[in-house]
Order: sequence, then C-alpha cells, then structure tokens
Amino acid sequence: MRLPLFNDLFVLELANNHWGDVDRGLKIIDDFSRVVRSNGVHAAIKLQFRDIDSFIHKHHRNRQDVRYIKKIAATHMQWEDLRTLVDATRAADMVSMVTPFDESSVDKCVEFGVEILKIASSDIRDWRLIRKMASTGKPVIASSGGSSLRDMDELVAFFAGHNIPFALNHCVSIYPSEDGELELNQIDFLRERYPDTSIGFSTHECTDWRTSVTIAYAKGARMFERHIDIDYEAVPVAPYCTLPHQADEWFKAFNKAREMCGAPGTAKRVPPEKEVRYLDELVRGVYAKRDLAPGHVLTDEDVYLAVPLLHGQLSCREFTAGEVVRHALGRDIPIRLRDIESAYSNNLVLQRLVEDRGVAPAPKITDEPLKRVAAQ
Repeated sequence: MRLPLFNDLFVLELANNHWGDVDRGLKIIDDFSRVVRSNGVHAAIKLQFRDIDSFIHKHHRNRQDVRYIKKIAATHMQWEDLRTLVDATRAADMVSMVTPFDESSVDKCVEFGVEILKIASSDIRDWRLIRKMASTGKPVIASSGGSSLRDMDELVAFFAGHNIPFALNHCVSIYPSEDGELELNQIDFLRERYPDTSIGFSTHECTDWRTSVTIAYAKGARMFERHIDIDYEAVPVAPYCTLPHQADEWFKAFNKAREMCGAPGTAKRVPPEKEVRYLDELVRGVYAKRDLAPGHVLTDEDVYLAVPLLHGQLSCREFTAGEVVRHALGRDIPIRLRDIESAYSNNLVLQRLVEDRGVAPAPKITDEPLKRVAAQ
C-alpha cells in the first residue's frame, strides 16, 4: 500500500552515532534539521533500538573480539534518553523512525509513539520480529540488501495481505559502497515487480552526494536513506556517513531532479500555455487559393497551407475539406472559423481556442479582395 508519508521521504539514519551520549544525539538532530528546513524536504530521523539484556546473550556481553557486540555495548543508551531523541525529532518537524532489532524494542516504539518502523536488511527473514512489527499496524519500510527474490516476494505479500503500509528500499549492504556497486537498475526491477509498493533507495556510497540521488529519483525511487553524523569532538566519522554540508548537496540535487523530471509519468503531460503558443506560431494556416463564393464546398484544391497562423484562422489541424463557405472570400485571404460552416465550427471550446491562438494579422492584409468578390 502506498502512502503520502513515504513520498519523497529522506531517512536520515542516526543509528548509534550518538555514541550513547544524548547531547551528541540532540546536536545531530538539530544540525540536520536546519539543513532539512533550508531545503524544504520531507525527512525522518531514524534511530536503532535494542534491548541489550535480551538482544545479546548474557555470556557474550563483554566480548571485545566481536565487532558488532563491542559497538552495541559502547553506544548503549538508556530508554529515557532514546525517548528524548524521538521527542526532539518530532519537535524539529521531522518524522520519527526506528529500526527495532528485537520484540521488546518494538514495544518501546509503540510506547514512544514512533511513526515508522524499519526492517534492517539483516532481519528480512526474521519472521518473529516481522510479525511483531506488523502487530503494531504502523507503516513499515524494509531494505533489500543481501536478500533473495523469494525473501522480497514473501515480505511484500505479507504486508499486502495484512493491509499494512509498506515500502521497499533497494539497498547494497556494502559499507561504504563504490559507484560501481550501487546497482541502480534494481530500482526499475523493483518498481515493475511490485507496482503497488513504494520503492526507495538506501545508499552507503562515499564518493558522490548528487549523482546517485538524481538517477534514483529519475528511475522512480521516492525514498532515500543515508547514515548521518557530525564532525564533532574528534569522534571519527565513518566514510559511508553523511555530514550536514553533504546532506545539503544531497537535498539540492534531489530538488533539481524533481524539478527536471516534472509531473509523475503516469499520464500524458499537459503542455503549458507558453509551449502551446510557441508551437502555434509554427503551424500552417488555411488560405484561399482562389476567389470563393458563398455556399461553396471546400476541397483541397480550393486552399493552400502557409504560415503564419492568424488569430481566428483555421489551421491544418482542423481543415478536413467539405466545409461550406458562409460568405464571399477572396484569393489569398485567411479562412477563419467564422467564415465556414462545418461539424466543428459551432464548438464553443474550439472557437475560444482558435480566436486566441496564432499571431495578429499584418497591417497590409485588407478587405479589398472581399469587396472584389462581393461585386462579382
């Protein structure tokens, strides 16, 4: 199910870059909220929730040789501090979003009023956790990194079957990703395979904050996710993380892509008035090849086509032959809609269109030919 909530949504993955310090987390939220506001984008701050007591086995909590466990322990934050970050996100007019890694964390998301839940790429087959998320009825976004086609099919079908708003991000879980590893054509594949599902792009590349979002938007991705951090207090920044000035480039590239892509490509666009007027000046008008008497039925031999097309004049677009001349017309005179009787000549919409289009007659065009024909 598609929701406006997912449309053009930037997910700013704060993850554990607060390093367990609520003040650092608040500064990240504040710094990025300024960039979000200045670019007028729709953004979410995403946190990660883990109930350490249940998530890490009690016999392994102090292990320093397992990088994942070591980092989780080093960045652990109390629940009330996490609630503070969620509240600060909403106060900054951004969407609150969380990746819960266990069932207890899902309960905390509900308690804190988190608006969107995220399934991490590593959990795309953790059905116990997925069912727990679904039980909340909250919108869910999943990342597809490392998944099989069967994994994605089952996930999309599950949320569709439960009538829960769901979105799927193309993702390459390589940190950082090189340009040649982004596989942006997967966006086309996902949009075609899941036409009723919002498709996004979760990215970890470290070389360019403009090109990939421009291409992804043009391909139809409508959510964009990156890890974020700040250069603050000499804490190292991972190469796949985005700093505020890089997010500014990212947002500006998105806004330019949206401007250039225009309206959704689900229907024929309506040409703007300035385009119509420009093309009208290139269209040939219908002119009398010879003097024509009232009641004459026009044929192709009675007219010729030439530019300019004048106000009120028939163009090559309308003329079909078989129109009846209402009054005398002289040679080389523009044949106007009001000069003929036909199946379309009394169409009020067409009348307004014809009168308003084209160019004004040149001063040298007079009614002398009309007088000459009337005198015959």
